[in-house]
Amino acid sequence: MSRQRTNHAVRHIGPALAAAMLLAIATPASAQAPTGKPSCSLVQAGRLLDRPGHAARGASTLLVCNGRVDAVRDGFVDASAFPNATGATVIDLRDRFVLPGLIDSHVHLTSDKAGVEGQLEGISKGVAHHAYEAAVNARKTLQAGFTTVRNLGDEDGVTLALRDAVAAGKLPGPRIVDAGMAISATAGHMDPTLGFRDELHAALDVHGNTCDGAEECRKAVRRQVARGADVIKIATTGGVNSRIGAGLGQQMFDDEAKAIVETAHLYRKKVAVHAHGADGIALALRAGADSIEHGTLMDDADIKLLRQTGAYYVPTLSTVNGYKERLAKNPDAYTGEVLEKIQWRIGITGKALERAVPAGVKIAFGTDAGVSLHGRNADEFELMVAHGMTPATAIQAATVNAADLLGLADQVGSLEAGKRADLIAVSGDPLTDVTVLKRVDFVMKDGRVEKDVRAGAAAWAL
Repeated sequence: MSRQRTNHAVRHIGPALAAAMLLAIATPASAQAPTGKPSCSLVQAGRLLDRPGHAARGASTLLVCNGRVDAVRDGFVDASAFPNATGATVIDLRDRFVLPGLIDSHVHLTSDKAGVEGQLEGISKGVAHHAYEAAVNARKTLQAGFTTVRNLGDEDGVTLALRDAVAAGKLPGPRIVDAGMAISATAGHMDPTLGFRDELHAALDVHGNTCDGAEECRKAVRRQVARGADVIKIATTGGVNSRIGAGLGQQMFDDEAKAIVETAHLYRKKVAVHAHGADGIALALRAGADSIEHGTLMDDADIKLLRQTGAYYVPTLSTVNGYKERLAKNPDAYTGEVLEKIQWRIGITGKALERAVPAGVKIAFGTDAGVSLHGRNADEFELMVAHGMTPATAIQAATVNAADLLGLADQVGSLEAGKRADLIAVSGDPLTDVTVLKRVDFVMKDGRVEKDVRAGAAAWAL
């Protein structure tokens, strides 16, 4: 493209998109997506948890071809045992425990700033800044062993674009299931005007994600579907980080929630619901929600509804780590009613999970990374075990359960023939010490080695 035509494009498409185009133009092909990987690999595992929820296998070999698992065999098998494995690269993980790539069902990739700092960043930084932040956070997440995530909301379509870039092999990152921008009622948890003075509201409320009444809420869903959202995220209650003293109870009417869920399901989109208060949890489940995020104050009636509907519970316990760490660095990181809610949340976190586990509620792993730090997603495992789960059920929540919730059970979550070759390896046994998942040694996604600490570097440089 000539400089004249490039300058013309800059004037007409805006600076953020133009910057991305200029970067692509200036980047030589050799610096873009790596090429030349072998079509097949033999992964030899010391122990293998190929199907979480079942017993781990001993020494095993996986044949990976063209990004998918082709076969799983007992023992350390060489290429001669497979008809299509001639010339396959051998990946020696004989001293490692291998399991499927992990899945985080609740992240926010565009930032991990929060409180006063997050509010300032939200208005002082532009779309281009958040795009680069999201790319960095995606890489951190992948390096931590999370090969798939569900991103539950950003304002400017950054993660929708990142989803497509990662899928095309242009950037390193986990597979992304994206919600576009989360929907709430006016003055609800995702109202972008909360905490800002009145004269700024017109500039902030430009995304069409707030709705009042059933018809507006149907339109809000359709707007996200039109943008390319994979899943719809809504809030039926107040939020801990909402800069408003309206509590954590129900903040949406029955007809609004029902209209949102029905419209999303019409377009075959699942619905994830931010809900803390018991009344807002029940409202969402009666409307047909597919998952409850946080669920902090769930009661017996909510647990009964979760079991009746088959909806998943995503606890997001890691938020407390983010709160504690920020307050330790800066006691004024949160102010006013937000600080009061955070102090309450720290004290009550995990209680709902302790009730849900013995009741047989379906649980999927999710951290709310962005409130907690990206790349630290595996901290959630330790908290889940501390509040009633076993290492085995916590791993199941982050693999087969999360895959089912995201509608990807035929693709990821276990290492079986035909599924995507997403796997990680750790030193130690995560079924006895779940904290070893905080130290992932090896990551493969779609058959490509993304991290191997023995090689001294990640596959991608960013």
